[in-house]
This record gives sequence, structure tokens and C-alpha cells, in this order.
Amino acid sequence: MRYPIFLVFVFCLLSGCDNRSQNIALGTLERDRIAHTATVSEVVVALPVMPGTQVSKGTLLVKLDDTLQKAQVAKAQAEVAEAKANLDKLRNGARKEEVAAARGRVAGAKATLVEREANYERSINLVKRKLVSRAELDKTRAARDSSRASLQTAHEQLLKLTNGTREEDLRIAEARLKAVLASLASGQKKLADLTIVATRDGILDDLPWNLGERVTQGSPLAIVLAGKAPFARVYVPEPYRVKIKVGDKLVVRVDGLKKPVVGQLRWIATEPAFTPYYALNQQERSRLMYLAEVQLPNSEAHLPNGVPAQVELP
Repeated sequence: MRYPIFLVFVFCLLSGCDNRSQNIALGTLERDRIAHTATVSEVVVALPVMPGTQVSKGTLLVKLDDTLQKAQVAKAQAEVAEAKANLDKLRNGARKEEVAAARGRVAGAKATLVEREANYERSINLVKRKLVSRAELDKTRAARDSSRASLQTAHEQLLKLTNGTREEDLRIAEARLKAVLASLASGQKKLADLTIVATRDGILDDLPWNLGERVTQGSPLAIVLAGKAPFARVYVPEPYRVKIKVGDKLVVRVDGLKKPVVGQLRWIATEPAFTPYYALNQQERSRLMYLAEVQLPNSEAHLPNGVPAQVELP
């Protein structure tokens, strides 16, 4: 009778050890990986920071040749200045000197018309007296009609200056100014993108391109591992998923550290690592895993990526 009891006792011990092993989520230490990519194909002209250096937000990482883009921005600035001047000109209207000149042209056209009308009347009398030919009469008539047209044109030009700018022309000038301002903003943004700066505090992990190389558009220029301290990316067994939530304090054991570290659960997946069938039994469901991230405190900033870690689950 003692042997069956002993076997039951051993089975209970093994079952207890197995249960204790299940409340451990296994994974590794990681950091957010930020890849700064090239927006254009240009030559690398500066690499002021070496890989492995701790960088802060705003630190210059890579600088690309900006000669061409600076010329584009200068051109856009000139177009903006031109559009602003044209809009101001339309809003201010004609200058006093221009209006005076237009009035002078009207007065001159009137004087010319008076003279040519008199010549025409004189030609009529001379034709009646048969002192000039009909051709001469036609010539003076044409000169008179031309003077009338010139007077009308001068008068319309004067009205154009005195009546002010049309509303449609103002809207066209305003739209033109908005277009060139947008073009300038786009050019300035492209110019700024040629200077790669860190967007978060972290560690500069890699610089894929060498000084003097022409990068390809869309390729990574600098890889930054963001954050002061890493987080433990672990897989939580399905039975423990409902027992933890974002913000919970969890104990993290890191290989190489004698003392455990208390971390905070910052994220956990709402779906398991793979899509299960609806017919999974209880034993199969227990194999489902939920990816989670437990943030370590800033005091552990020295820990590198990839180190195995274990998180104790409640």
C-alpha cells in the first residue's frame, strides 16, 4: 500500500512543479526600433555620431547634400515675392502718374479728332467745288474715323485705371500667392528632411551608409533603438491572459542579473499569436499565447537587447 501512496505523492509534486512553470512568460529584452529613411537620392556629407552612442531627441545623425534643394527653395521664395508684389499692385490700383498720363492721352486724342473732323469738313466743301478728288475726301474720312477710335481707346484705358482692379483679378492673384506659398513650404520640408535628426531619445544602433555614398530613396539612413530602458517582449499563456491588464506591476527576471526587476505592463495583444479554430478543446486552448510588453524602469538602461527574460505572472 505504501508504493501507490508514494507514487501519488510524486505525481502531486510533479503536477505542482508543472503549474509553477506555467506562470512564467518567456521572451527577450527589446527596444522600439526607429528607422530614419531617405526621402531623396543624395550623397551623405556628414555622419557626426558613431553607432552605439546614446542620443537625445534632436541630435543630428546624418546630413545629405542639400545644394540642389536649397536652389529649389530660393526659386520658390522668389516666386512668393513676385506673387506678393503683384497682389499688392492690384490692391493699390493705378498710380497718380499713370492716371495723369491716361488723361493726357485722352486730351491729345480729342485734339487730334477735332483737327481731323475739320479737315474732313473742308474736304467736303472742296469736293463740291471740284477742287480735290473723291480719293482725298475718303482719306480725310478715314483719318477722322481713326481719331474717333483712338479717342475711344484712350477713354477706356482711363476708365480701367480709375475704376480699380476687377474682383476676379484679385482672386486670381490671391490664388497664385497661395499656390507659391504651398510650393515654398513643400520645398522647405524637403530641405529639412535632408538633415536627419533623432526623433526620440535612444541609442544609435546602425548607420547603413558610409560617408560620400549616394543613398537610394526609401532606404534606411540611421537606426535608433528608442527609450532609455528596454522592455521585455514575452508570450503570455492563455490561462493568464484574463488575470493581467495594462499598467500591472510584474516581476521580470533577466539572465545575468541576480535580483529581479519590477516592470510595468505597457501593452498586451487582444488576439492570440495565431487564429484558433472554434472547436479547440481546453488542453489546446492552453497553448495559445498572447504577445505582451513589460517596460523596465530607467535604472536598467544599461541592459542590451536580445537578453532572455522571464516575467512572473499572477
